[in-house]
Amino acid sequence: MTDPGILQIGALVAAALLVGVSKTAVSGVGAISVALFAAVLPAKQSTGALLPLLLVGDVLAVSAYRRHADWPALLRLLPSVAVGVLLGAVFLARVDDAVMRRTIGVLLLTIVAHYLWQRRRMRTASSGVDATGAPQGRTDTECGTASPGAPTARTQHGRALAFGLVAGFATMVANAGGPAMSLYLLSAGFTMLGFLGTAAWFFLIVNLVKLPFSAGLGLIDTDALTLDALLVLAVPVGAFLGRAAVHRIDQALFERLVLVFTTLSSVNLLR
Repeated sequence: MTDPGILQIGALVAAALLVGVSKTAVSGVGAISVALFAAVLPAKQSTGALLPLLLVGDVLAVSAYRRHADWPALLRLLPSVAVGVLLGAVFLARVDDAVMRRTIGVLLLTIVAHYLWQRRRMRTASSGVDATGAPQGRTDTECGTASPGAPTARTQHGRALAFGLVAGFATMVANAGGPAMSLYLLSAGFTMLGFLGTAAWFFLIVNLVKLPFSAGLGLIDTDALTLDALLVLAVPVGAFLGRAAVHRIDQALFERLVLVFTTLSSVNLLR
């Protein structure tokens, strides 16, 4: 790994700051961290260097939102995510950086398109309120408990299988599982705190699983850990800023921000 210059270090500090923000406020901005690391470092090396910082952010997020997780949703996801991580490790060992980035970009744009199509279909089929005038979908801010208008169990399991595979594959290949997971949680109707709590536990578990694979592939080495030591303090600063801002963001704006940052990051990966 070549020594980055001052401008590159500045970009990496900003990326580490955004790791903290993404874990405690707007998940979509984490895609900017992936893009900044990939812009400064070779794509494969950037994946290994970013992972320890993500784990620091995961610990901070779990400490902040641990009570808001929806464990049934997590348990539906984890088996297919594990398969996706294994497929990603095999893929990562066999392809170059360009193929890796573009594959993830195509996958994420497909997920965005599916989510937007699904939302449009739901609006066409229903006015979005039940007989009492309350919004359909998940309304419990503690854990995202579903209302009577929530998807059926069969739909939930099918969605978990598809999104879990993509999220596991994407997070192993390019630390890009965040957009896929974000869209899964949005499509399931999670409120903001349910979203953040479930995502916090999900990524702590998945990133710990990824750690030995990344080390075995040579993506985490002494140079990467030395760089992380210079950047790690920016993560809690970003987490603090995220927690301060999260309660000032309404649900509609939160969903739009996740979609915008997901789309921008996906297009960037196609370059």
